[in-house]
Amino acid sequence: MAKDTKKKPAAKAAKKRAPAKAKVPVPAGLPALPGRPPKAVRRAEARHLAPLSVPEDGDATVLDRLWATVESRRLAGDAANSHSARLMARGTAKVAQKLGEEAVECVIEATLGHRGETILESADLLYHLIVVWVDAGIRPDEVWAELRRREGISGIVEKASRPKGIVRAARTTKLA
Repeated sequence: MAKDTKKKPAAKAAKKRAPAKAKVPVPAGLPALPGRPPKAVRRAEARHLAPLSVPEDGDATVLDRLWATVESRRLAGDAANSHSARLMARGTAKVAQKLGEEAVECVIEATLGHRGETILESADLLYHLIVVWVDAGIRPDEVWAELRRREGISGIVEKASRPKGIVRAARTTKLA
């Protein structure tokens, strides 16, 4: 068989000779990853880096209204017709357990990059958080006040100012 002696088209030859793109400098001590990240990584980054589209009718006042609804269900105590009342009738431990379950489900969906499912699980999580508040006698304005207090404070500084878990639970500084 004779070798193919055809010349490569000019576009292909020019493409091969094109200079390499400038690479982002990597700090010393960090290994540079060769080439382009895998497609799955690029898609995940694109999802996380894309601007959020927030519907015009969405606002946080829905949380205050939801709290009022759950509180009215608690006061009515109609466990036969109200999921909120039924859940609170089962006790604080069950209310807290449901919050934990919803938190785990939300984390799983977020980790998998399922945006729509993360939104659904976030709504479930917020609902169950509000049930915890109602069960504990916490009003939303108390939580909002705490968030306002923390505004402008570094999360690192704020967390460092809290007593450690065991110390807080024991309500003593003798353990520190």
